[in-house]
Amino acid sequence: MKISIIQLLVEGAEPKRNIERAIDYIEKNSNCDLALLPETLDFGWTHPSGLVDAMPIPGIYSDLFCELAKRKNIWICLGLTEKTENGNYNTSILIDRNGEIVLKHRKVNLLEVEFPFYKVGQKIEVIDTEFGKIGLNICADNYYDALYIGNTLAAMGAQLILSPSSWTVSHEITENTNPYKEKWLKPFSYLASKHNLIVAATTAVGYIIGGPYVGMKMIGKSLVVGPDGIISEGIQNEFATEVVNVELQLPFNPKKGEQMGKYLNS
Repeated sequence: MKISIIQLLVEGAEPKRNIERAIDYIEKNSNCDLALLPETLDFGWTHPSGLVDAMPIPGIYSDLFCELAKRKNIWICLGLTEKTENGNYNTSILIDRNGEIVLKHRKVNLLEVEFPFYKVGQKIEVIDTEFGKIGLNICADNYYDALYIGNTLAAMGAQLILSPSSWTVSHEITENTNPYKEKWLKPFSYLASKHNLIVAATTAVGYIIGGPYVGMKMIGKSLVVGPDGIISEGIQNEFATEVVNVELQLPFNPKKGEQMGKYLNS
């Protein structure tokens, strides 16, 4: 399968501009099977405007991507702010070629600073697709101390984990420093090598202009990691919007049921 890793500028409180930008990238780079976009690309991660203006899923914003997926005959995975009667969720969705939302994941491993903005997700899931078994998570769901999420997706048979993300660092971090070697590459490499699967994460770029991380920046460096190491790595820069097309052959882990538990404890 061919995945387009879309490292996207996400502006706080600018859902119209962000969504139009995302759609434009897909329109111009749709020679793929699946397009992967960042976390909360509508309002930006933890921007207060999402508390009031978020939309349900399905809803106005998700419908735009469903229509696009059907028209371009591709799969799309992206992160949105989801409004519900019980509060908002930080949500990722997977849309198939028919424009149907076939998988929805609400972020489980919320950072404490996210608590005022999103509720904790209560379900993880893997589905069968034309490519193989795919699971979803979001950003910090991949923290090393949250590997129970990835381990469970693997136990469910996931061959590919898609992870819309919004990796954020202090403003003084430059290209001369790699802040993600331990934070992201380490857990991705563990999951990929331990379970013979692929983890693909696309992150946003740009400065955060509201919420608890105001003044910090998203610097890209999107990652695709397989059992043998890094398959693709995005540019590290707060202005580095880009699209990288990656060809993947999904691996297979034959372990299931109690075999997985015994393997993890070995």
